[in-house]
Parts: sequence; structure tokens; C-alpha cells
Amino acid sequence: MEDYNELIQQRFKKLAEIGAMGKRPYAGRYTVTASSQELLSVHGSTSKEGFEKERVTVSLAGRIVALRSFGKAGFGHIQDGTGRIQVYFQKNTLGEEQYAFFKKLDIGDFIGVKGFLFRTKTNELTIDMEDFTLLAKSLRPLPEKWHGLTDVEIRYRQRYVDLIVNPEVKAVFLLRTKIIQSIRSFLNARGFLEVETPMMQTIPGGATARPFKTHHNALDMDLFLRIAPELYLKRLLVGGFERVYEINRNFRNEGISTRHNPEFTMLEFYQAYADYRDLIELTEQMISSVAGEVIGTTSITYEGHAINLDPPWKKMTFLQSLKEAGVRDDVLADADKAREYAKKLGAQLQGGEPLGKIWNEIFEALVEPNLIQPTFITDYPTDISPLSKKREDDPSFVERFELFVVGREMANAFSELNDPVDQKERFLKQVTEREAGDDEAHQMDEDFIRALEYGMPPAAGEGIGIDRLVMLLTGSPSIRDVILFPQMKKEKP
Repeated sequence: MEDYNELIQQRFKKLAEIGAMGKRPYAGRYTVTASSQELLSVHGSTSKEGFEKERVTVSLAGRIVALRSFGKAGFGHIQDGTGRIQVYFQKNTLGEEQYAFFKKLDIGDFIGVKGFLFRTKTNELTIDMEDFTLLAKSLRPLPEKWHGLTDVEIRYRQRYVDLIVNPEVKAVFLLRTKIIQSIRSFLNARGFLEVETPMMQTIPGGATARPFKTHHNALDMDLFLRIAPELYLKRLLVGGFERVYEINRNFRNEGISTRHNPEFTMLEFYQAYADYRDLIELTEQMISSVAGEVIGTTSITYEGHAINLDPPWKKMTFLQSLKEAGVRDDVLADADKAREYAKKLGAQLQGGEPLGKIWNEIFEALVEPNLIQPTFITDYPTDISPLSKKREDDPSFVERFELFVVGREMANAFSELNDPVDQKERFLKQVTEREAGDDEAHQMDEDFIRALEYGMPPAAGEGIGIDRLVMLLTGSPSIRDVILFPQMKKEKP
């Protein structure tokens, strides 16, 4: 740390020296004629003789990431938003004053370079620098290239440095953007309309989760950061929009893990006159299409598992999955037996939970971790699905599915409940569970009930975790690897 502080002090000294030379350490606008990638694409095959026949002048800007000087000349590498390119500098070309100025520069500084292209003896495309402009002086040294930035907590906390020195990290976030663009294109092509709904809500709904609370001073009113946009998107179905989607930020006051961040991105979409079976097919098509378009294949490897995203995917009911995992019928039929069975698996149950909730604890312990290939689990218990339409042949189950890949939930969908009387009864049941101590249970939303009373068409809706999908398609082991600025503990002074 002492050596590091000394390096910073040396850079502050150079900053003062640059000012004493009458130079600006932090310049303004700079005209760029080409990026490094454009130069490599257009002139990557141009020969040394080709450059001698036709002079190609360029103006490029970026960060110095390498410098090696030998006497009155030297080489460096400039890194811009698309890649990096070599530059050659010499005293005879720059002149005495500019060369002295250039010698004050450090790795990490931003500069603008003007010059012409040529090839070195090793055939590397290079800019022969005729002039330069210091655009921003870096006062902190970058991690040494042979050590890199490897401390995981520092990488997440100082993502700006992580992106500079670890190109593979930047590549993940470029893919993330392309994945989201591909999803938008897929849905837009099928007549879905992208919308925006409130992020601050008077009643947090649409999911079972603990919300973050805030306060609006002017209205003197408590508000909650949304845990899901679902109830507002369904209000739009009432209003006449038939296909809507939102790529939204959700906030849930829960723990942090490799799969969970309290602020995360979710895709939610709703289709009128459809049911959950329609969305099974749509989901298969969308995810396989996005994978093929963005990463060029539907055969991927994640955490050592070879995953095939080509549809159709495996499907089985919630109850079938429990039976295939070895849970006996008598255990499934009796709440007390099921509760004891779940507790042996590590479930934290208080007593009095409905049977469907106990089944879900067993499912999460026995079934979910073993769902490696893409698998739709369908027909969930009504007890744990307060917003789903009941199956006509058996109202103790609902028309719902969840998609699992490599033991992780990737999507949750159901035929939407559009009966306001049934919905109100389920909300009241959730309120009872909330009063009994379940602070993740739904609250009563009278306005949503009122909206349903105006009439909502039969519809199906789905939520897909964008962060988890990006993890899968980029091979990232932690959700923090796909969120630019994940939530961290407060930094120690």
C-alpha cells in the first residue's frame, strides 16, 4: 500500500509539472475519425507496400494501456471502446517540446492521437504519431498486467477498473446488451408493445417478496419500490392493450447470493386470449432464438453441464416431479406427514402452513437442484399461486409453469386469474397469512380488484429473470458477474 500511495504521489507531481508546462491535463472535445476496430477491419489486410503507396491518416482517442520507450522513440498501445491498436512515437516527429510532454504521460492516461498507418517489422498495424492531445490524466495506476485485478470484491466494487483490465468482463456486458436487444426484437416482431409502469407503488404486489420502503415528502406518503410490475401490466390488459411487455428493474429486500441481488432485471410479458400452454412454446422459441442469434449456438456448457436449448423441452407436472423424486403418496396426502418430511430435508416451517406450501419446500430441496436440462414444471398448487387461474378439472392446482435450467428457476408463467371475486378471496387469504407472520405474503390491492371488475380478457403472463438468462448464455457462475454494479456491503474506511 505504501508503494501504491507513492505511485499516486508521483502522478500528482506529474500533474503539477504538466500544468507548469502550460498544458491542459483535462481537455475537451476531440475529433475521432475511426475506432481501433474499424482500422483493423478496413486495413487489416493492407500490406506495408500498400501504405507506402497511399498514405492513410487517422485521428483516434483512447486510454494508454502499454508504453515502452527506447531513447528518442518508443511504442505504446491505445485502448478505445472497441479494442486496442499500437502507436509509434519519436522525438524527431513530435518535436522537442511535445516529446518532453509525452514523456510525462502514464499508463491509464487518455490521449487523442493523429498520424498515419504503417506496418512494423513484425507486421503489426500501427499509427505513426504526428501529434497528440492529453485528454485526461490518470492519477491512479492500473493493476499491473501480470497480476491483473483478481480480488473478487474489488472487481465488483470498482467495476470501472475491472472493465479496463479484464477484456473478458467487458465482453460479458456487451453480450448482455445484445441478449436484451434480441429479446426486444423477438417480442416486437410478434406484436408485443413495450411499456413502462411505476417503480414506486403504494402497495407492492405481483410477487411474494419483502419490499423496500421509502417516503415521499411532498405527499407525506410511504411508498414501496416495486417487487414486480405484474399488477400494472394486467391493468393494461383491462385497458385494451392485448400484448405488452416490460424489461424492468425490481427490488426485493432479501439476501445476497450467487443467484440473488436485491436489485435485478426482469422481463415480464402478457398476452390476451392465451393460456400458459401458449407461453411454453413461446418461451422455447424465444430463448433458443436469442441463444442462436447472440452466441451462435443452442448447445452450451454451464458449470460442467452440456445444455441443449433446442426445443421441445422436457415437461412434467409439479406432483409428478415429487413422485419421481421418491415422495410417497401418503406423505403428499397428509399435511402433518408432509411437514415432518420437509423438516427432515431442512425446511424452516412454523406450523399451520397450507399443504401446497409444504410441497413446495420439498420440491425446492429434492427436485429443483436436479433439473439440469431445460424443464417445464407445470400445474402448481393453488396455495402458492395467488394470481394464477385454477385448473377446471382440479381447482387445488393452477395453470402455471416454471422453467428450470441447471437447477435454477429461469421463468415463471401462468394463465392469469381474471375472476375478481376469486382474486379477492385469494388476496384475503394472503392477508391472513401476512397477519400470521408471513411478511412476504400479498397485501390487499383494492384498485386491482376494481380493475378486474371492469373485465380483463383471458390472458397468460410470464416473467423471465434477465440476469439469470445472461448468466446461462455467458457461462457466468455468479449474478454479480452479469450486473455492472452489484449491491455490496458498505466499504470499510
